Amino acid sequence: MVKLPIVAYPEKILKQKAEEVLKTTPEIKKLIPQMMRAMYEHEGIGLAAPQVGISKKIIIVETSDNPRANKGKSLAFLNPVIKKKVGKSITEEEGCLSLPGISVPVRRSESVELVCQTPEGEDVRIVAKGLTARIFQHEIDHLNGKLIIDRIPLWKRLSVKRLLKSKERTSPLAN
Repeated sequence: MVKLPIVAYPEKILKQKAEEVLKTTPEIKKLIPQMMRAMYEHEGIGLAAPQVGISKKIIIVETSDNPRANKGKSLAFLNPVIKKKVGKSITEEEGCLSLPGISVPVRRSESVELVCQTPEGEDVRIVAKGLTARIFQHEIDHLNGKLIIDRIPLWKRLSVKRLLKSKERTSPLAN
């Protein structure tokens, strides 16, 4: 199985809208377990295809009751679209595999209703709550070219971007 690298900010693919998956091809079927493996290897609880350099509307969502502790219930979804946000919005710290070492407060709906397809091509409607709803919203943002730093005030975003650039300059890979 091919090991997928995580694409890091400021790569352009992270700011672009992903392409719709029109058909579940053999390549897509091979990609999904590779994405799941990459997510777990990098200790994530969700992953979007653009984060591994692929502009397709595919997300992986860890769906266990306690995803940070009980890894192993991840599911793949194609072309997810949030139809309805329900309940109040809650602000919590979020990190992102594509922004290593960065955590920012992000306001999200506590519950979402969405439509998508399974890898088998079945249309499904999902109601997600709590952390699972947050994961869906975060990963769908990736499909729309949005990062967690796009959801914070401009002054804080500029500060985070400066921090990321200084990390980039001091990285052993940069030399």
